Amino acid sequence: MGLGLFIIMIAVGAILTFASDWELEAVDLDLVGLILMAVGFLGTAVYTSVLRRRRMVVPPVAPTVTDDDRRDLL
Repeated sequence: MGLGLFIIMIAVGAILTFASDWELEAVDLDLVGLILMAVGFLGTAVYTSVLRRRRMVVPPVAPTVTDDDRRDLL
């Protein structure tokens, strides 16, 4: 699931909630739209949080040189 899927879920949910006037007997489309928007927003937040964590760069640790290592070089 990519970021695009979550954005599409938000858009479809908003369309079902605010722009449609369809009525089905067994399904409340306003509620389905709200659920899609909520899942889309939560998915976007989680995705960006994980993506930010992956992009953190840890600086390399410089190796320490001990006196024993210097004697080996001579």
